[in-house]
Amino acid sequence: MAYLLLIILLLAIIVGPQWWVRRVLNRHHQHPEENFPGTASELARHLLNQFGLEHVRVETTDQGDHYDPKERSVRLTPDKFNARTLTAITVAAHEVGHALQHHANEPMFAWRSRLVMATIWGQCLGSFLLFASPLLIVFARAPSVGMVSFAGAFLLMGTGILVQLITVPVEMDASFNKALPLLKNGYLKESQYGAARQILRAAAWTYVAASLAGLLNFWRWMRVLRR
Repeated sequence: MAYLLLIILLLAIIVGPQWWVRRVLNRHHQHPEENFPGTASELARHLLNQFGLEHVRVETTDQGDHYDPKERSVRLTPDKFNARTLTAITVAAHEVGHALQHHANEPMFAWRSRLVMATIWGQCLGSFLLFASPLLIVFARAPSVGMVSFAGAFLLMGTGILVQLITVPVEMDASFNKALPLLKNGYLKESQYGAARQILRAAAWTYVAASLAGLLNFWRWMRVLRR
């Protein structure tokens, strides 16, 4: 029973945030809002131009809503790019918030960008070590070598969660110090403020939730390898 409760708790910690983020975003992404004259991409373009960021592009992507500091692009998924829902509008403002952080050369944003790049390399190396573990055991004829490789893979792939937790303040700043004041400046009705705050909070925790879900995929791959 204790093991079952532990498994349930771990699943709640890993799956819960991802479920909550999707639930919040989907709840307010069903119907277009009458008070939005333009789409999410048009709002992003308007806000960027308002701050003199005409050089920052607004593009579609299949890799999740994000701001790419290297390419200077605000990227929205196709379901939000041409949408006029509260979720689409609010998420677009959140990504513009990151563009504003970049434009202002905010130290926390620069620090986060460097950490994220390091995490990507770490997770790639972790994936390699994970798949290499069985081969190392075979060639080295020593299970301990495979266990060291497995432990290294787990630690490297787990760094993504730590990095995203550390950089949550950057996401919260983009949501509540950048995006929300912009949205309150004539873009939202007062009755929409509460829902917008929920969406902005979900947007801020999106990467943490995705990293936790990635850890679950790690354990799924381990089950496959054991077979």
